[in-house]
Amino acid sequence: MTVSPPVAAAKQPRRSLSRFRSSRGRETWAGLAMMAPAALLLLLFLIVPVLLAFTLSFTNARLISPNPPRFVGLDNFFRAFTADPVFLQSALNTFLFALVVVPVQAGLGLLLAVLVNQRLRGTTFFRVVFFIPVVTSIVVVSILWRFMYQSDGLINSMIDTLTFGALKGADWLNDPSTALGAIIVLSIWQAVGFHMIIWLAGLQTIPEELYEAARMDGASRWRQFTNVTWPGLRPTMVFVLVTITIAALGLFVQVDVMTQGGPLNSTSTVVFHAVRKGYEQQEIGYAASISLLFFVAVLIIALIQRWLTREKN
Repeated sequence: MTVSPPVAAAKQPRRSLSRFRSSRGRETWAGLAMMAPAALLLLLFLIVPVLLAFTLSFTNARLISPNPPRFVGLDNFFRAFTADPVFLQSALNTFLFALVVVPVQAGLGLLLAVLVNQRLRGTTFFRVVFFIPVVTSIVVVSILWRFMYQSDGLINSMIDTLTFGALKGADWLNDPSTALGAIIVLSIWQAVGFHMIIWLAGLQTIPEELYEAARMDGASRWRQFTNVTWPGLRPTMVFVLVTITIAALGLFVQVDVMTQGGPLNSTSTVVFHAVRKGYEQQEIGYAASISLLFFVAVLIIALIQRWLTREKN
């Protein structure tokens, strides 16, 4: 039987549409298969822990206990603000740490980036030197600085040598008035190289023609920085401030290695207090509530920071 030309022409688009749908279906399944491992890891190590922490924060669950968890409502949150002075001290320490580290580390990183962005011999060497602490394990760095901060350590020996014995160094990590400051200095030194690289990448995206035009107009170095460099670094500035803030609020390793929250809880932070409550004292429900409070605080601070640094029309 012979198929008339109009019928054959009608069947041809149908075959093409069917092949197109089949091809799209294979592409969709291939994309889902490639996405599945990442989605599974995200589900297991992010979504499930967040949901579990949210659930446990309303219970009196203990890490090892024969008794089943019991729902206690908001008691854990009231306890944090009314019956746990260490939590309040930890929150204050965390806020003070971030208040100092964020502007100092961002400003120092920008200064170093401007210095190593010069077309001079040896700048590559200094870039490497400033970046070495970043790729060094923070645990190793904390151990080394703990030895340096000892009463007979390198820092006090340098003070004694430079002042010819006129000044004596403090017992930096065992004095409540200096322990947090000592950790602040270490933290700035260790991470400033990373933010220097971020600032440097932002500096190198600014067209050289803008500087040439500014020099032709007779602009000084400072005017070039305020009118060309700083406006061009605005997106980089937002990224640097947000990342430093989140890292500063999450301070844990330096405290855990160097002071264990002491002396007299003068270096305890929110994250360290949550870990101590959850694993050392096994109050996993209360630790989850502290973690939830920390998450909300970081989110609010990040949103406020983003709003303050937004583009204004």
